[in-house]
Amino acid sequence: MSRLTGWWSGRSSAAKVELYTRWTFHLFPLLEVGGVAFVPFASNAEGKIGIAPATVIALLVVAHAVLCAVLASRALDWQLDRRERPVRLAAVLLGVTALGAVTLIALQSAGTLRDAGIAGAVVVGTAAFTLGSVAVCLRSARRMAGTVLLASLTAGLAALVLGLDWPQVLAYTLGVPVSGGAMVFACGFSGWLLRIVWELERSRDLGARLAVAEERLRFGRDLHDVMGRNLSVIALKSELAVQLARRGRPEDAVAQMTEVQRIAQESQREVRDVVRGYREADLRVELEGARGVLAAAGIACAMDPAAVELPGEVQSALGWVVREATTNVLRHGDARQCRIALRTRGGAVLLVVENDGVREAADGTGSARRPGSGLAGLRERLSAVDGTLEAGPAKDGWFRVTARVPLPAGPGAGVGVGGAPVPGTGGRSGDSGRSGRSGRSGRSEIAKSAKSAKNAENSRKETAS
Repeated sequence: MSRLTGWWSGRSSAAKVELYTRWTFHLFPLLEVGGVAFVPFASNAEGKIGIAPATVIALLVVAHAVLCAVLASRALDWQLDRRERPVRLAAVLLGVTALGAVTLIALQSAGTLRDAGIAGAVVVGTAAFTLGSVAVCLRSARRMAGTVLLASLTAGLAALVLGLDWPQVLAYTLGVPVSGGAMVFACGFSGWLLRIVWELERSRDLGARLAVAEERLRFGRDLHDVMGRNLSVIALKSELAVQLARRGRPEDAVAQMTEVQRIAQESQREVRDVVRGYREADLRVELEGARGVLAAAGIACAMDPAAVELPGEVQSALGWVVREATTNVLRHGDARQCRIALRTRGGAVLLVVENDGVREAADGTGSARRPGSGLAGLRERLSAVDGTLEAGPAKDGWFRVTARVPLPAGPGAGVGVGGAPVPGTGGRSGDSGRSGRSGRSGRSEIAKSAKSAKNAENSRKETAS
């Protein structure tokens, strides 16, 4: 069944809207042929027109319908900025339609077409489909209305000049804008809607890229704050050691290089701390973020997190599962509903994320990914806490991601999902204490490094003098 519906379900929402719009325009030629081209043959049954003139008129209407379909297709590409505006093709279609309308009105006026309904139906019908196709080439509602008004005046003026009576002139003047106005509204609105849908799609992708760029800037800023000061001190002390070695004071040079080694090791530790904090994910924050992101994307999210106590490393691993599963729902599926549940069962914690937009491939991404990313990367993270991950379509037709992590034995093993500290576990309160100690040690280290840098600068000045 998935193979039969893959051509539709495998598309994004914007691509579905585009496919629907294009096929709607592809149906217009059939409507024009069925509603306009067979009018002469219906009149021929009553003997009002010969078979040869009826055939010629029908063939011209068929050619006109094909030309309208080609113009509409290229105009839709122009609406999506995929090609230039088909101005020449639109001018050709307008010219052909005007020439055919004037010819039919002239034949009616000369009495060749004894049935006035034939000329009126063909002129009004072809003008309506022409105006609809030309409307897709325009983005201004005023220009669309002006095109309809111009076509109405042209048809009425042609009927008046060619000698038709006033009722017929009025019929042409009013018939063209009534039928053509409806087509212009439908086609113009379709082009506008298609353009807006794709702009929203691009905006969402741009928002995701901006979020990634902002996170990279944050990481770069944190890394600069950590390494900038230490690298300056290292460069200064290294230069001082070189000067001391040249002046025959190797003991002092060794002392400076020992200090350089200590600062370099401290820098390594601080960089590891920054990277570790960058790679960690908080389960509570990720759950709230998933709810907000899915709601903003128009996806109903039902969340049922249990109040379980989890160690920090388990929270981090499950937080990454929520983040990656939410990303897959947004980027690789066409979901309307999503459910996230957190449960404890059989001495393990289960995190289930499922959605009704089954587009993901076996790895949950629908595209090839490098090792360490996507669900493959999640399996690596979960394996560090003896966890497992399962992903794939369920029997109810939803796509389900299930993460299972065994809980450590004994009470007080971690931190609650809500973020409250668990007594005796070293939860947030312990983290706060460590943060305070690390903050005080960091400030003392800065002062020590500044003092060392100042002494090194004074020593360099003395050496230079």
